[in-house]
Formats: sequence, structure tokens, C-alpha cells
Amino acid sequence: MTEIVEFKLTLDESNCHIKASQILASHTNLSQAKIKDAMQKGAVWLHRGKGKQRLRRASKALKAGDELELNYNAEVLRQAIPEPKLIHDAYDYSIWFKPYGLNCQGSRWGDFASINRWVEVNLAKLSNTHERPVFLVHRLDRATTGLMVLCHSKKAAQCFSEMFSQGRVDKRYQAIVHGDFSIFPQDYEVNSPVEGKAACSMFSYVEGKGEYSLLDVRLLTGRKHQIRQHISSLGYPIVGDRLYGKSCDTEAEGVRDLQLQS
Repeated sequence: MTEIVEFKLTLDESNCHIKASQILASHTNLSQAKIKDAMQKGAVWLHRGKGKQRLRRASKALKAGDELELNYNAEVLRQAIPEPKLIHDAYDYSIWFKPYGLNCQGSRWGDFASINRWVEVNLAKLSNTHERPVFLVHRLDRATTGLMVLCHSKKAAQCFSEMFSQGRVDKRYQAIVHGDFSIFPQDYEVNSPVEGKAACSMFSYVEGKGEYSLLDVRLLTGRKHQIRQHISSLGYPIVGDRLYGKSCDTEAEGVRDLQLQS
């Protein structure tokens, strides 16, 4: 059974001088070693005033009125981290290949298994430079592989965010789907809301083999799971899509990952 602990505590003068790891260990059944591991992986939060941030160092000075929040899930903290690949480093921004199974950002349960945190920790070592902040300006689903732009200054992040929001970045994908898509015209457009918001995708047949088709996909908007929902609504789900696809996509068929790449 997975060990899950959710805990919050507001500090006062009697305990604010004690290390966070000791405080949390004393109020839960978790060892200090487990607490420190959870802290490093982003599962512990410090609320101070109106601010909230991940607390990663047990030695950080605390104050009366601070609130400690622990979101501990042993299964989440044990998960393996697929490593992204650095394609290009322009200093103010960098381009990465995001593998299958890597999140773009963390959750309250931790951020160590996200490309955002992985790059924050490892970029300096990979590029022989000093540490730089990481700003997300667009996202890919956890199950999608492909190229991502990460920014390392607020100015670059603002610039790229504007380009994405204004449609000045051409977002293209390739997908392998079930069925013969050659019956559809090239640049077949799907306009269908996703989560109540306008969404538009364009699909073009590239080639086919047996019961499968390779498609070029162009996004005119960027909603969560947009491509997967739109192509599935046509009756051509993406191979390996366990959410919107066919239940027959199993490892027995040799399919493990979602066949969608940016």
C-alpha cells in the first residue's frame, strides 16, 4: 500500500527555531531522511505571509506564523526520471527534446520529475555555465515527446510567451493513428471546443502501412490534449493513447508510448 501523508502546521514561538525536517518528522510517522528526500524533490512547502514556495533546505530559518505543508506520496517520490536532451543553448533560452513520461512542471506532490526542475538543476553542469532560472513558455503532455523551448530570463520568457500567444510560432507534430486517413483531404481542419474553449487543429496524411497512418499535425490553438481529442473524435485515435484511444493498445502489441511527437 502506497504511503501517503498530507500535513500542515502553523509555527509559533515554541517551535519556529527547530529545523523543518525535525518538526515534520515529529508530527508524522516519517523519518527525517524521508522528509529531507521529500524536501529536495519539492513535496514540502513554506507559506509565509501571502507567499508560497517549495522548501528544499532543512536548515532554512523559520519564523513564527510560517506554515509548513507536506504532501508525501511514496510512489510519486520513487518514480524514475527520464532525462531530456539539450539540443541548443542560446543562454537566454534553450531547446530540449522532452522524452515520454516527463512532466513539464511539478505539482504539490513534487517537481523533481519535471523538465522545468530537471533543467534548473542540471543545465549549469551540461553547459559549463552558472545556474540560471527556468521559465516555461509552452507545454507538452506528459505522454508527448518532442522539442520544447525553455527560457532563462524574464525578458526572453515574455518575448516567447507573446510569440506563442500571438500565433507567431508554428506548432507542428507527427502522429501515428489507427486507420486509413488517406480518405481525408490534406490540411483537414477540425474546429471543436476543448474544455469549453475554441480549438483548431489541421491534419494531413503522410503515408500509411497496414492499419496505421502517419499524419502531420498543425495546431492553430494550444489546448490540453487538443490533438488527442480532435483526432479521436474523427475515429482515428493515436496509437498508444490509453486515454482517448483503443483498449487494444497494449505491450502485447509492442505499443508502450503515445505515438505523438512535436
